[in-house]
Amino acid sequence: MLYFSRLQTILIWLAVALGVAYAAPNVLPQSYFSSLPSWAPSQPMTLGLDLRGGSHILLQLDRQELVAERLNSVRDDVRRLLRDERIGYTGLSTAGQAVQVRIRDTAEVEAARQALDELLQPVTGGLFGSGSLRELALSEPEPGLLRLTLTEEGIQYRLSSALEQSIEVVSRRINELGTTEPVVQRQGDDRILVQVPGLEDPERLKDLLGQTARLTFQMVDQSMPAQEAIDGRPPAGTSVMYSMDEPSVPYLIEDRIIVSGENLIDAQATFDQQTNEPVVSFRFDTRGATRFGQATQENVGRLFAIILDGQVISAPQIREPILGGSGQISGSFTVQSANDLAVLLRAGALPATLTVIEERTVGPGLGQDSIEAGQIASIIGAALVVLFMVAAYGLLGIFAVVALTANICMIIAILSGLGATLTLPGIAGIVLTMGMAVDSNVLVFERIREERASGRSLIHAVDAGFSKALTTIVDANVTTLIAAVILFYLGTGPVRGFAVTLAIGIVTTVFSAYTLTRWMIAEWVRRRRPKELPRFPLQVVPVETGIRFMWLRRFAFTLSAVASIGALALFATVNMNYGIDFKGGSSIEVQSREGPADIAEIRSSLSVLDLGDLQVQEFGDPREALIRVQAQEGGEEAQQAVIDQVRSVLEADYDFRRVEVVGPTVSSELARAGTIAVLVSLLAILIYIWLRFEWQFALGAILATMHDVIMTIGFFVITGIEFNLSSIAAILTIVGYSLNDTVVVYDRIRENLRRFKKMPLPQLLDMSMNQMLARTLMTSVTTLLALVALYAFGGEVIRSFTAAMIFGVVIGTYSSIFVAAPLLILFRMRPAGTTEEAGAAKKEDQGTGEIAAKG
Repeated sequence: MLYFSRLQTILIWLAVALGVAYAAPNVLPQSYFSSLPSWAPSQPMTLGLDLRGGSHILLQLDRQELVAERLNSVRDDVRRLLRDERIGYTGLSTAGQAVQVRIRDTAEVEAARQALDELLQPVTGGLFGSGSLRELALSEPEPGLLRLTLTEEGIQYRLSSALEQSIEVVSRRINELGTTEPVVQRQGDDRILVQVPGLEDPERLKDLLGQTARLTFQMVDQSMPAQEAIDGRPPAGTSVMYSMDEPSVPYLIEDRIIVSGENLIDAQATFDQQTNEPVVSFRFDTRGATRFGQATQENVGRLFAIILDGQVISAPQIREPILGGSGQISGSFTVQSANDLAVLLRAGALPATLTVIEERTVGPGLGQDSIEAGQIASIIGAALVVLFMVAAYGLLGIFAVVALTANICMIIAILSGLGATLTLPGIAGIVLTMGMAVDSNVLVFERIREERASGRSLIHAVDAGFSKALTTIVDANVTTLIAAVILFYLGTGPVRGFAVTLAIGIVTTVFSAYTLTRWMIAEWVRRRRPKELPRFPLQVVPVETGIRFMWLRRFAFTLSAVASIGALALFATVNMNYGIDFKGGSSIEVQSREGPADIAEIRSSLSVLDLGDLQVQEFGDPREALIRVQAQEGGEEAQQAVIDQVRSVLEADYDFRRVEVVGPTVSSELARAGTIAVLVSLLAILIYIWLRFEWQFALGAILATMHDVIMTIGFFVITGIEFNLSSIAAILTIVGYSLNDTVVVYDRIRENLRRFKKMPLPQLLDMSMNQMLARTLMTSVTTLLALVALYAFGGEVIRSFTAAMIFGVVIGTYSSIFVAAPLLILFRMRPAGTTEEAGAAKKEDQGTGEIAAKG
């Protein structure tokens, strides 16, 4: 285990060197890399929106609107086809997902079927155009009644096509804003994810994305006043529409469209030469110019309306034919609104309405604060871990610190190489990895110390220490990796970023803490030829302990049972402080521009808006306040209106640093996904431990982990800490950490079960627990050092996350000692089969047995 060939040495340090090289762009200024060759690493990690500011918006395509439009189109086609064939019909209407028509003469039913056969032709819908599907199915539920029903695959085809078209339109609109590195991607069957970093005006982005931008030019019907049409009945072929003015003006509009926005080839914001007001100049293509010129030539003196999404922008009079194919739109525009309209017209119309169902916006100021807080927390956490490791293990601790530094560089390098996005939970994952990475080193160092204490020479002790620790390291890290993988596939947004960081950290930890540390110790042994291990300045746990853990198991079981029942009772009777991720609503963080935030004034100012349950509290700094508003009954649109109302009241005195809006659709999905993530991870880990160990170990590990999860939920209920997406990440990480600890303990128990086949189980468990006590406490202390630094200096945004993690580490350490191991007695891992063993077990329970910590 201590021999390394020249090639192995080169490969180990080549991996470390590449890690340092690819991590360097994240530390050194970019100007330094401008002079390097193009193949040299120069790309830093992409910072998430919570670190550099920007907007995250999830849009949903309106399925019902698409279906309704398709049905209207089919209805018009049915009317046209039957009229062309001169077939009499009645009752042409839409119902549900079908269009039906009754043929007056039953003798013409077959002719009608043949006429409508054109609508039943398959359309191309497969990958690369290789497949086909039918959008409509024709049936005759009763003689003479023909029904055309939209098929489910036809609806999905239209939905998918509309989604792809919408992504193109949204991309063009965002690119027109001039933002850098925007992300527009499909999510599921009917959603579009939009992320725009560094955007300073999220409201403008929502306005641009929320408008369908369907532009039409239609004639105004002047045969009767609009008000008369409103009071009575509009003439056939006309509709009443209202202007965008305040107050709005009604117009009677002919349904016939002269020309639409599809015929536009350009639109620019300009100024009217006569009035100097902002206007939008447009230009048609050849077909549009011809139709527009013909319509204006035939209707000189009449009014024509320019209509955007069903609202009249303006209705000028045609004084002379417009034959050049260009014109301008005026309508009390500001410079920005004229620019925005031009952007919408150039980008094209959306095929259906897009609704904002989730919004998360972080201001640039808060993003910079988060970066600084994360850097400070990382530096302090690293310093504490380094000092503790050197104090506890001396020279071996220095080796562990070098490996830890290489580990962090490799994590950052891989994230940079993959183009992954680093978020606040991602920083938490790195800091957590710093604490957990020393676990493998502690395992090895404690094993080496045990082997040396048993009489082996130093070289044999080092070799045996690494050899025997390998299985434990692999088992412990695989369980955490399982939790990270499941978290990635079932999580969303920042939680997935945390999972990616944790998973990468686990892989690099196994390499750096086992392979790199082993190489450094092997070189030390080969070059110095020491006779003894380096002195350990700090002795956290005595070399030999004789604590009777199994004698304490009844007290521990009683305490755990009472606490677990109490936690479940509190969970059932006292509602947790669910965040908007799980119950929907709005969360707004504001910062006062002058002096401390006046919580009472904010609350009284917003209470008049009648928004339902409203909470206002101080958030970290006295200048900052956190506003929570319950989910609105009007759905996603009403939820978005809340932000506009709050902004109108507070924007004069407060800066909006962070805005999160989660609609009821997304919140229910997040709650379901979070529950499934916990259950699936527990099931997967149960199967793994069952295969690696025995069923008693698997069941014991799951029960101990469920104990930790229940206790953590009780912690959330008692403390009132908000339970959100980050809390799910914390619980799953606690699951991984607790299982990591439990598996390490179980591995030693399994080893001793093979060595001491006749030793009574309680005595064997006591011996195993005393042997692993130093490792368990050392790992917990190092992890807690990193988490405490993150809690104290990482900022308010992730404070609840780290508080849950600190509690989880403490309770996980407790359960691995006082719950997981004693459960093996309950499951009769080794039944007392002889009188001698039964007597020893009885004496152990009475507290009179002698415990030997040495194996």
